[in-house]
Amino acid sequence: MDDAVKRLAAVRSDIATAAADCERPVEDVTLVAVSKTMEADIIRPVLAAGQRVFGENRVQEAKAKWPGLKADFPGVELHLIGPLQSNKVKEAVGLFDVIETVDRESLVAELLKELPKEMARSGRIPTLLVQINTGDEPQKAGVSPKDADAFIESCRARGLALAGLMCIPPADEPPSPHFALLAKIAARHQLKVLSMGMSADYREAIQLGATHVRVGSAIFGARPPGREHG
Repeated sequence: MDDAVKRLAAVRSDIATAAADCERPVEDVTLVAVSKTMEADIIRPVLAAGQRVFGENRVQEAKAKWPGLKADFPGVELHLIGPLQSNKVKEAVGLFDVIETVDRESLVAELLKELPKEMARSGRIPTLLVQINTGDEPQKAGVSPKDADAFIESCRARGLALAGLMCIPPADEPPSPHFALLAKIAARHQLKVLSMGMSADYREAIQLGATHVRVGSAIFGARPPGREHG
């Protein structure tokens, strides 16, 4: 657990250096600590060290561990960074502060149904990002780049407010062209939030305009066996 705190400090230092190298204020880059598959007791020291923005892949996992953590550590901002099933939208809008994986019309329809209810219930709704499948990988969620413009415009026409874009580049390709593509699509639509870059490539992402970097293993270490892709 102490190692996680040390690694957190090292990642924060790297982010500051990467931002300075491209003459960006470090405040422009938010570190999303990816805590998926990690037990609450592993996350607590990182919270105690001041980290407040976290990413989770699954609604049910987050629902099991984060209400208690949020009660103990006020000011947490929780991001959903994994695919969102339509039948989990009601729970997701109540639990997460940011949903990074809007990627299909059926999900948009459910969000439009549940967001007004959440606003009436709690006075807040999550920030929404569109996930772009920059590599057009068939096994991966996200909107194809060729469909991105039409999807973003459709979301806006239907009244869904979008803040930005997210991507996960193919593991076997250089990430920078994918980050550049995401930034280009965002610029066309005046979208300010760019969630891109993970443990292996967040420095490159910052150079190409990332506002949020999602870092898990570089902070928490290797995931438990069988959970590497959970």
